[in-house]
Amino acid sequence: MRSSRSRAGRARTATAWAAALPLIAGALALGAPAADAAGHDGGRRALRGTKPAWATQQSDRGATAENTGITARVYLAGRDADGLAAYAKAVSDPHSAHYGKYLTPGQVKARYGATRQQVNAVTDWLRGAGLKVTEAGSRYLTVHGPASAAERAFATDLHNYRKGSHTYHAPSATASAPASLGGAVLTVTGLDNAPRMARHHSTELPPPPDVFRNAGPFSTYHGSRTAKGLPSAYGGKAPYAVKGYTGKQLRAAYGAGKWTGKGVTVAITDAYASPTIAADARHYAARNGDAGYRPGQLSQVLPEDYTHIEECGASGWYGEETLDVEAVHAVAPAADIVYAGAASCMDDDLLDTLGRVVDGRLADIVSNSWGDIEANETPDVAAAYDQVFQQGAVEGIGFYFSSGDNGDEVDNTGTKQVDTPANSAWVTAVGGTALAVGKHDTYQWETGWGTRKAVLSKDGAGWDGFPGAFSGGAGGGTSKTVAQPFYQRGVVPDGLAKAGGGGAMRTVPDIAAVADPNTGFLVGQTQTLPGGKQGYDEYRIGGTSLAAPVIAGIQALAQQARHGIPIGFANPGIYQRYGTPAYHDVTDHPLGVGRGLAVVRTDYVNGVDASKGTTTSLRSLGQDSSLSARPGYDDVTGVGSPADGYIASYRH
Repeated sequence: MRSSRSRAGRARTATAWAAALPLIAGALALGAPAADAAGHDGGRRALRGTKPAWATQQSDRGATAENTGITARVYLAGRDADGLAAYAKAVSDPHSAHYGKYLTPGQVKARYGATRQQVNAVTDWLRGAGLKVTEAGSRYLTVHGPASAAERAFATDLHNYRKGSHTYHAPSATASAPASLGGAVLTVTGLDNAPRMARHHSTELPPPPDVFRNAGPFSTYHGSRTAKGLPSAYGGKAPYAVKGYTGKQLRAAYGAGKWTGKGVTVAITDAYASPTIAADARHYAARNGDAGYRPGQLSQVLPEDYTHIEECGASGWYGEETLDVEAVHAVAPAADIVYAGAASCMDDDLLDTLGRVVDGRLADIVSNSWGDIEANETPDVAAAYDQVFQQGAVEGIGFYFSSGDNGDEVDNTGTKQVDTPANSAWVTAVGGTALAVGKHDTYQWETGWGTRKAVLSKDGAGWDGFPGAFSGGAGGGTSKTVAQPFYQRGVVPDGLAKAGGGGAMRTVPDIAAVADPNTGFLVGQTQTLPGGKQGYDEYRIGGTSLAAPVIAGIQALAQQARHGIPIGFANPGIYQRYGTPAYHDVTDHPLGVGRGLAVVRTDYVNGVDASKGTTTSLRSLGQDSSLSARPGYDDVTGVGSPADGYIASYRH
């Protein structure tokens, strides 16, 4: 998966689900015990999605050696997987008699968790096939052994397949489990060894240790300083980009009012952990007018050890944590923040981290600024994520995921697609906007986040190639794998929901907030300064990595307004408010069709100082690849961004 910052990349262990069967909202990816496409008879239960789409006959390079070591995770479905999905829907739907009747983690385990008999039966089956069980928990069993044993256990051959410039092993047919286990196995991951790594989604954040600085001139609020000596654009002189919005400005723009998030806990999940987060967060709050941190208000839950440090670019995740923590605190200054760091950017480790949050009910709201493209996901992994999300919903926990920073992904991958896990029917996908906050912290307008960049010509008389090439925008669009969930019916236009040419599918995002790095957030972080010393510095940042924690903070305010009652899985309520004063209906032309919007930026060539010179560019706003923000629901901003009436709507 990847994180939501525009330039950084979270790595997920690649998962291809291009040709995978759709995951239906409310159902898990369990196969039927009848004969399946792989030819398994009624004595086996297919584990759909375990044969990746890239494992084709054309890419087949022959059988995997029998002694090749295989490490896999066998996820447990629990005693009532269908019941879990059904109750997760009921407890989240304002129209349901079960709405808000959450369960404790203990009640979830007792009602839906795997029984000891199921664990023992699955363990006996795996050991009987020649696999060694190296880890046994309430969610999964980790097994290791030769390929020959994995083939016996899952009734499929493992072959080597060419994927890009590499060769990986994968099942040649859909894996299965014995029907006699009674559906105790949800899915298995690890039978293919293609890397799946999440990327973080923040824009223009360089990984430590190198310092990054924005060059001026700056606006202190949108339009406070105009580039009078530079060429015009869209019929007038463009303003300089803001130095970076602060919490005071964002709270005013999104109607925070008197609410502070008191009594609410927000968890943030990323990979790894910044060694300077506590000091950075305190320093940032003091410098930028945010409330100071109470003792224990910011805490961390970390793994015993870290892995895949080089592959995941571990240090690049420090800034992701910093952004997420500082953004949540800026918007909800009294909310408790729990940072849950994963051992790596791999799916298994991220799933472990999400599972810890749910099993311990560590928070009411979980902000996640990472993901990957849908083509890299497989339904086996999606099933494991959805199980965690459903358990969270039953406990009153809401998960918020950034929608990505590459628009429709065509420029990035050559294929139009959405990001994952934002595509899950069980999470709130957060899209992005470009935000104008004016004098006295007044909300002026928003466009969908989509930026084109044109550089100042050498003679200073114009903008080369105006409006320029696409340089980043909020992710969105229509899933190819996830069916349309009930809460999107009647709101998402058929032209979007059925964009793939078939039935209605999940459309992303659900809601949006500021993400454009040209109208972004000021963040403070310890970095390596010129001369080699470590020190604190500040810079502007954006990406849907910013939008996700901003929305998480606003949800904390809404929960406080709701007398502390958890909102839980928020989408049914978010769509119930569609078309009301709860939202700004964001469009790409807030000042009228034909009236373009842009800001001017000056950047250091070396990212630090003017010693290597500067470049000046015009950043046109509201031009997100093939996606567009238009009246009503759209695939850049969803139902819109929170307006003054949003938080108050939760008081009723």
